[in-house]
Amino acid sequence: MKARILLSPDLHRNRKVVKITFDYNLGILELLKKHFQIKWSQSKKCWWIARTEFDYKKFKEVFSPIAEIVAIADKKKEKVETVLPKGYLEKLEQKRYSPQTIKTYTHYFKEFQNYFNNRVLEEVSVDDINGYVHRLVKEKNISASQQNQRINAIKFYYEKVKGRDREYYHIERAKKEKYLPEVLSKKEIQQILDSTLNLKHLTILAMIYSCGLRRGELINLRVSDIDSSRMLVKINNAKGKKDRYVQLSENMLRILRKYYKEFKPKFYLIEGQHGAAKYSGESISKILKSSANKAGIRKRVYPHILRHSFATHHLEQGTDLRHIQVLLGHGSSKTTERYTHVAKSEISKFKNPIDDIFNNST
Repeated sequence: MKARILLSPDLHRNRKVVKITFDYNLGILELLKKHFQIKWSQSKKCWWIARTEFDYKKFKEVFSPIAEIVAIADKKKEKVETVLPKGYLEKLEQKRYSPQTIKTYTHYFKEFQNYFNNRVLEEVSVDDINGYVHRLVKEKNISASQQNQRINAIKFYYEKVKGRDREYYHIERAKKEKYLPEVLSKKEIQQILDSTLNLKHLTILAMIYSCGLRRGELINLRVSDIDSSRMLVKINNAKGKKDRYVQLSENMLRILRKYYKEFKPKFYLIEGQHGAAKYSGESISKILKSSANKAGIRKRVYPHILRHSFATHHLEQGTDLRHIQVLLGHGSSKTTERYTHVAKSEISKFKNPIDDIFNNST
C-alpha cells in the first residue's frame, strides 16, 4: 500500500504555511529535503513549507508515484486542492462517462474524501458511509437526486476503481420526488419567439422547441446534422449514448437558411463568438429568460421547459405516446407517460361531475 501524505493550510508564527504530515518514511523525507525548502516545527511536530513557496504541481510530480496525496481544507475554507485517488478520473474517462457526470462524480467524491481526511479510504466502513450520507440528508437537506448521485460517486470508487463486489455495502436509496413537468402553452411559446429579435437567439430557442432538444443536444449539433433533403435532424451521442433522428419542420428550415446565410457557421450549428467554439449553455438560459421577460411571461422558464412543452403539445394534438418517446429519445415509456398528467387533452376530455350539479340547480 502506498504511503499517505497529508497537506493542510496552517499558521506558523503568524506566517501562512502548508503543513506536511506523514508516517515516518525515509524515502519521503529525503525527497522533501532534496526538492523543497522544508522546515521542522518543534511545537507542531511536523514539516512545513511557506505558502508562497509551495508548488503543488511539482509536489504531485515528485510524490504521486510513491504516495497518496491528500489535501485538507482548513476551517476558513482556504482550500488546497483535494487530489482524487489514482485511477478514479481515468476510469470515468475510460468508461466514457459524460463530461457533466465526470464533473459531478469528482466533485462529490472529493467532498467524501475531505470528510474522511484522516482515514484510509479502504478502511471506511459501511456504517461510516451510511452515517456520512445520513448527515448530508439531515444537515444539508440534499435532494433525493443528489443523494443518489453522491452514493453512485462513492460506489464507483469501491466497485469500479478498487474492483470490490457490487454488494460491498447497501445504502437505502431515496425515492426521487415525482414532479410533474412544467409546461408553456403554444401561445406563450409564440410570445417568447416573437420577442426574440436576434436571429441567432431565435434559431436557438426555435430549434430546442421544434425538435424537443435537450440544451446539450442543441449545443453539440453540427451543420452536417441538418438533413434538409429528408427533413430530419440527427442527434448524435445523446443521453444514454444513443443517436436519434427528429423531424425538421418547414418553418424551422426557413429560419435555419436565414441564419446560415447571415452567420455562416463552420462546424457547430450554433457557434460561440470565437470561431468554431461551442455555444455556452448558460447563455441559452439567459436568452430564454430575457425573451420571456419581454413577452410578459411570469412563469419560471429554463431551456428544458421548451422540451417539456414540445412533448406536451404533441400529445395534445394527438401524437401517439410511442412516437413522442422516439422523438425525445427516452429509454423507457414511463418517462414519456408523465406528460399525460399535464396534457390538456388528457385532463379535459372527461366531463367534470360538478357541471351536472350546477346545471341541475339552475
